[in-house]
Amino acid sequence: MAENTIATRESRTGGDTGRRIWAIVGASSGNLVEWFDFYVYSFCSLYFAPLFFPAGNTTTQMLHSAGIFAAGFLMRPIGAWLFGRIADRHGRKLSMIISVYMMCLGSLAIACLPGYAAIGTWAPALLLLARMLQGLSVGGEYGAIATYMSEAAPAGRKGFFASFQYVTLISGQLLALLAVVILQQSLSSEALHAWGWRIPFALGAALAVVALWLRHRLDETSLQENRVLREAGSFKGLWRERRAFLLVLGFTAGGSLCFYTFTTYMQKYLVNTTGMSANTASVVMTAALLAYMLVQPLFGALSDKIGRRTSILCFGVLATLFTVPLLTALQHVSSPLMAFLLVMCALLIVSFYTSVSGLMKAEMFPAKVRALGVGLSYAVANALFGGSAEYVALSLKSVGSEHLFFWYVSLMGALAFMVSLRLHRKGGGLRL
Repeated sequence: MAENTIATRESRTGGDTGRRIWAIVGASSGNLVEWFDFYVYSFCSLYFAPLFFPAGNTTTQMLHSAGIFAAGFLMRPIGAWLFGRIADRHGRKLSMIISVYMMCLGSLAIACLPGYAAIGTWAPALLLLARMLQGLSVGGEYGAIATYMSEAAPAGRKGFFASFQYVTLISGQLLALLAVVILQQSLSSEALHAWGWRIPFALGAALAVVALWLRHRLDETSLQENRVLREAGSFKGLWRERRAFLLVLGFTAGGSLCFYTFTTYMQKYLVNTTGMSANTASVVMTAALLAYMLVQPLFGALSDKIGRRTSILCFGVLATLFTVPLLTALQHVSSPLMAFLLVMCALLIVSFYTSVSGLMKAEMFPAKVRALGVGLSYAVANALFGGSAEYVALSLKSVGSEHLFFWYVSLMGALAFMVSLRLHRKGGGLRL
């Protein structure tokens, strides 16, 4: 019944195969720009941390920078509520358009922000405000894009098509890292620290114009009769789905922590713990992220065969068993090739989660609170676990207990497995 309703909706919005593909491409292209802007901060922080936080050693400066990175995540629940309500009451398309505008403003602000030497403590304060604006934007992006892609994807291939949410999310991360690599090869270290780090932020703001054009041309996937319901996009409506909310919160906590550990934090880990140069670590992570991006559709297609629940269970088991050995081995690696292979092993494990997570969450909520339910549960889990990954890791390292972080990530993988045991066994369909 749910699939017939979706088919009817798609026919009303030009839902042939070509339009469905265009909807996926258009929505995910905007997603790429959003995440490019968001991840540029993490990869450029090695260069701008001394500018905004002049006191202390490298680890202390990165710790302050990671704190602001985590603060951006704390804005995600607010963004998820705000944009989830907009998406459920006024349409997915409008929500996605507004979020791109907000991300553009945050990136442009960081690109133009003076340093500590020029404006004193206003520099880190304004950096924090810009980062919070970006966090608000991304908090709304995830729920809206996951909902939109799950509703636009054709039945029987939803896992494959919905996996492109993380293809573009990783693409944004990869392009952010690639931009840093190009700057490293083109500019001196002094130029990068002085002004070169601003270029990716300005580029991200410019790319947002393209994303806005693409999203303005998208079809709406939500039904008017769902948007006008009193409980649409409301906490009262979400309260009726509290079991689904808590389950999503549980497996997202473990999945997000693992994802951010082996992507955004990994470059700093290779530099600060393994002892690689920043340039070598960037090349290793660029290659790893490229391969990681390419396998997402394969894992998504696999979920269409084995089920979303089975994919999440595979992630939980493998993350629990192999996180500590992989991070321990990376501590002592000397070859860039071996570092790449170890990181790839970790990312293949995480792919069981990332390729299906957005769709899995969307399938657990009815249309009237789908964007709010997906976005808010994801945002809360990310604020508590994903966004704090770098801060927790660096804090434990600063007191000589870095190994405890390895066990922390492994324990959260076990939590994801236990929660996944309670997920619905059939899946594969959106709820009305």
